[in-house]
Amino acid sequence: MDSSPWAQVDNLFQAALALPPAERDEFLKKACAGDEALESKVRFLLNSEQKAGNFLERPVMEAAAQFLIEKSDFQPGQIVSHFRLIEKLGAGGMGVVYKAEDIRLHRFVALKFLPEELASDPHALGRFQREARAASALNHANICTIHDVEDHNHQPVIVMELLEGESLKERISQSLIPTEELVEFAIQTSDALDAAHAKGIVHRDIKPANLFITNRRQAKILDFGLAKVNEVSGPAATTELQLSSPGSAMGTVSYMSPEQVRAKVLDTRTDLFSFGVVLYEMTTGKLPFRGESTGTIFEAILNQTPIPALRMNPDLPVELERIINKCLEKDRDLRYQHASEIRTDLKRMKRDTDSVRVTIEAKPAKHWKVLVPVAAAAALAMSVAGYFYLHRAPKLTDKDTIVLADFTNTTGDPVFDVTLRQGLAVELGQSPFLSLISDQRIQRTLGLMGRPKDAPLTPDLARDICERTASAAVLEGSITSLGSQYVVALRAKNCRTGDVLDEEQVQAAKKEDVLNALSQIAVKFRTKVGESLATIEKYSTPLPEATTTSLEALKAYSMAWKVHSRSAPSDTIALNKRAVELDPNFASAHAFLGRTYGQLGETELGAASIRTAYRLRDHASSQERFGLTFHYDRGVTGNLEKARQTCELWAQTYPRESLPHGFLAGGINRAFGKYEKGAEEAKKLIELDPDNAFGYNNLAANYVSLDRLDEGKSSIQRGIDRRLYLPDYPVLLYQIAFLQSDQAEMDRLAAHSPEGPGEADWMDDQQASALAYYGHLNQARSKSQRAVDLCQRESLLEAAGQHEAGVAVREILFGNAPEARRSAARAVSYSTGRDVEYGAAIAQALAGDSGQTQRLVQDLGKRF
Repeated sequence: MDSSPWAQVDNLFQAALALPPAERDEFLKKACAGDEALESKVRFLLNSEQKAGNFLERPVMEAAAQFLIEKSDFQPGQIVSHFRLIEKLGAGGMGVVYKAEDIRLHRFVALKFLPEELASDPHALGRFQREARAASALNHANICTIHDVEDHNHQPVIVMELLEGESLKERISQSLIPTEELVEFAIQTSDALDAAHAKGIVHRDIKPANLFITNRRQAKILDFGLAKVNEVSGPAATTELQLSSPGSAMGTVSYMSPEQVRAKVLDTRTDLFSFGVVLYEMTTGKLPFRGESTGTIFEAILNQTPIPALRMNPDLPVELERIINKCLEKDRDLRYQHASEIRTDLKRMKRDTDSVRVTIEAKPAKHWKVLVPVAAAAALAMSVAGYFYLHRAPKLTDKDTIVLADFTNTTGDPVFDVTLRQGLAVELGQSPFLSLISDQRIQRTLGLMGRPKDAPLTPDLARDICERTASAAVLEGSITSLGSQYVVALRAKNCRTGDVLDEEQVQAAKKEDVLNALSQIAVKFRTKVGESLATIEKYSTPLPEATTTSLEALKAYSMAWKVHSRSAPSDTIALNKRAVELDPNFASAHAFLGRTYGQLGETELGAASIRTAYRLRDHASSQERFGLTFHYDRGVTGNLEKARQTCELWAQTYPRESLPHGFLAGGINRAFGKYEKGAEEAKKLIELDPDNAFGYNNLAANYVSLDRLDEGKSSIQRGIDRRLYLPDYPVLLYQIAFLQSDQAEMDRLAAHSPEGPGEADWMDDQQASALAYYGHLNQARSKSQRAVDLCQRESLLEAAGQHEAGVAVREILFGNAPEARRSAARAVSYSTGRDVEYGAAIAQALAGDSGQTQRLVQDLGKRF
């Protein structure tokens, strides 16, 4: 017997179910051998099956889960991660589902928890993980969207879209479904099945309880817990169930296909049979195959006697009867082969039915002949007015987010590739009202979808991301050539309904006018979707003034943004250098270059670029000017108080922008020693942009400064759990392990440290400090030298100077004044960066060299 606890329950339940009821008690006592908990669970299942035939309507493991789900101790109002539980919605699949509020994104979601006991069971955990993986790989309006998968106290939690409406099972229990409604629901469901099968995913448990009808009459497929993911799709995509008997087949008995009952190799056609059973039940209110026990149900499915109930419904179209019967073919080679074939037949039937209805209704009685034109005209006028009233462009709100697709470029000119999307992002980024989903979050979402992070954002893919991120709209741009002229167009769509929110089109007389045309479109769009004219007038610098007049320069800058999160910093630097060579007045490119140098520890090079960008700040957007001013005050002049004021005004002007909170959390409040305030700002950053890796690092660093080490470690882990990474993460975790005297963890982190510059050198620096603390000075020197050598090889001279300055301070603390002076001199020979000179000055002062100290202090005072 399988060692899994719930697999044992399953096996015993199957064996007991096969026996006559009178023999089950004795069998259970012997089989359970005094294990009261095991016997209790099996009896729970048997009682459930006897009471309402529940086993016939749900898989064994799903029923088993209810034994634990009913013990769920989650309470309304409880905070789980960044969700507030509101109410229990019910139990489905292998978990209990709650309505919850995402307190970070201010939206309602559904949370599905796997009970703690089941989380340790490989069968149950496997099913739960299968549901998350399969559903997250699918992006379709008629499949319940999986937003994320989180961990709560070692219990997996699926974060799903919150659906409002009722299950198809509830709807069928109320009354028969009108044919017109049934057909529309069937079209949507078959379309969703086609999308799943195209991805190689077989659901294996299609039934009314796993189909949902929203209040907007939209079909949704739920619960992919029994899904199987194959390499290919269609009838050729097969997978072994590896089950020994019909009684152990996966799925829900009444909706199983004949091949599923026999535990044969399955393909996508098993779902089509189950879908046929659902259509039959929707049409008649009954199941096509009935019996008093599991065995007789199996016999009915395998024998497949004629199905007269369909013919007892006089309103059932003959074509719909044919479609249902073809779905229910016992021989799968005679069944529909693809869900798309069902969808096509249903659509054709709907079209023909609508055509007949229109023809009949168009024949007026003879005595109305004279009045028809007048009445028709009036009706037409009313219908047109009603149409435009009901279909007027809905407004966006200041809580909505937008996904920006790649521009479709049919001109053949590669200069527009990437460039126009980035240009529109700059234009719309000036709006305090609108909020674009960040590229980092898009890349994370693509990763969850199993797609490459640099996948082209086609309109279809952008719409999928829009749904997954609970955004309101997707923007689809295009540029086409018209002789020597160009047409730039923008369409905004509601990503769930497909409704067009706005369409704009502007013609550019020549290539050089395209950027101005893009600015015009952006302003029109902002006006149409609800932004106030006051903010549009105040924050709408035309794109050529906000960036550059050179399309080639803008393309290089756009490419830098595209690669910066997934390539080496040197790639970004090269692209931005190209941008400023093409246009020396391109302020944003200078600023980007300066920030990248700063991240590499090359603050002197960074300051030079930031200084240039600040001088050119009138050639930047209103949003970018805040950033330029901050970096200038913090990195060039060192005026931290002014930098703080800039960030606070920035956050006030752009309440949906996360960057000022990041700067306040890191370089400002920590520098002032205001760690509590720094932690609060880090939390705001995470709330606004949960995929910003710096948010978790800043929160952890402030917690460490407050001696809240476990909270610091937990903050870093939250970032790692979201598949985020910074070189700072292992370094900060090493510091925490040192402070907690956890040598094993320090060794583990050091052993797994990346080898590249900007990562390995700082881990060497941390190890050197720890070794020195424990009295191993020679080993510390060796580690520090390795860090310096690595930076020198990569021409990161300021970073090498910082490491050498650290050595100088350490040597004087050990009383080695001559060595301290030599290290301080080497440090400033590498770089005169602020942090290098500061460390060297400290060492020289402690070594008693007042002349060198005074020189360094005067230089620092003059520059900062």
